[in-house]
Amino acid sequence: MAYSPGFLGAILDSISESIVVIDGVGNIQYVNRSWSEYGDTNNACIPSDDWHTLNYLTECDKASAMGDEFGTNAGSGIRSVLNGSQSEFYLEYPCHSPDEKRWFMMRVAPLQLNEAGYFVIVHKNITERKLAEEKVSALARIDGLTGIANRRAFDEFLHEECRRCMRLGKPICLAIVDLDHFKMLNDTYGHQLGDDCLRQTASLLQETVNRPSDLCARYGGEEFALIWGDTSLEQARQLLNQFLRSLSDAKMLNIHSPAGKYLTASIGLTSMVPTTDSDMDELIGQADHMLYMAKANGRNRIESQDKSTPGR
Repeated sequence: MAYSPGFLGAILDSISESIVVIDGVGNIQYVNRSWSEYGDTNNACIPSDDWHTLNYLTECDKASAMGDEFGTNAGSGIRSVLNGSQSEFYLEYPCHSPDEKRWFMMRVAPLQLNEAGYFVIVHKNITERKLAEEKVSALARIDGLTGIANRRAFDEFLHEECRRCMRLGKPICLAIVDLDHFKMLNDTYGHQLGDDCLRQTASLLQETVNRPSDLCARYGGEEFALIWGDTSLEQARQLLNQFLRSLSDAKMLNIHSPAGKYLTASIGLTSMVPTTDSDMDELIGQADHMLYMAKANGRNRIESQDKSTPGR
């Protein structure tokens, strides 16, 4: 039985996986409906231009040049199938939005049609499986005392969020929060009450993060760290002022503290639009320096530095 091109095209358009066919040099020859619809609403992951004018490898190279690891790996893998060094290529990659975590898999395989050689690239949403895997691995990234992210999770998250903001040209904010004279609280009331204060502080800080691009972590001891992706310095300051008000309202006694009879916090805040991988270390250094300034200027305050705007 012979099937018309329209019939076969309708079958491909009914498939939930996104499909694109390229020629031997990467020029796009065909996309199915799922691919087009996804590209129209998610151009941070897939460009939504006229598909028939695009070269898939060129798009991968553009993403790679902006520091996108997926673009680098995808371009290399596709070329390995095009030149025959691999029979097929498989890759799993994240494509998160500010409001949602998402993962996809990509598979590349050759297609011979008459005398012409083509290559089929399939993208499939694997978010459900990856979220289940995340729940398991998250147990190794949770601080046992406070129940929030630990230092390991902080380091990994900051690395990924810096790369995402670098790719999109968006600012990222980092705050380091230190509880003032916390040793005095422990010495006065005991470590059990000190642990209760750490847990309560973590809960108050957690209220300032509510998106996949945000993170609240225990940085070490009585220090905490907050990350906000695609967030301005002023927006971050508003969230931190909200936390300081909540901390004041909590009235956790620290009677011998020079900063006041209730527990207070000093905060170093910084913002930048990352341009290289080394900017992660610079971001931490800036936040740490601002924390030092907050302590030097009397504690119980926020000191900030904005590097997201040229000349600042």
